[in-house]
Amino acid sequence: KIVEPSIRLTLLDSLNKRIDFLKEVCADLGLADVDCIHGRAEEFAANHRESFDIVTSRAVANLQLLAELCLPFVKVGGLFLAMKGAAAPGELEEAKSAISLLGGRLERVYTYSVDGAERYVPLIRKVKPTPPRFPRRFSKIKQQPL
Repeated sequence: KIVEPSIRLTLLDSLNKRIDFLKEVCADLGLADVDCIHGRAEEFAANHRESFDIVTSRAVANLQLLAELCLPFVKVGGLFLAMKGAAAPGELEEAKSAISLLGGRLERVYTYSVDGAERYVPLIRKVKPTPPRFPRRFSKIKQQPL
């Protein structure tokens, strides 16, 4: 948002403490058109399916899980980018079928280094709509990964 002020930005987090912090940062920096939403991805998706051009996620979970939580938000033709650490190559292999089932296709993986540690950003293009049954409840996603 700082680099490209014209974009509309939605920040979603399940912890209100982080949302309060993000609201404060946005206010202090004078950032407009930023919605800071307290909620769970699987619940927020019910009314916001396929409505975002780009969805990003920090490295908070396995890529299979992140794909199920994030790809339903991405418009067909849009992108999902997940920040991942050293486990990314294995996670990408495990997540291939889930990504496809959810309407995505891996286009490329960006690699970079932070303090000598390899980091990865898989760029996943949304090529078809996500089936309506996704995302499932979080407990179901954890119990039965795609």
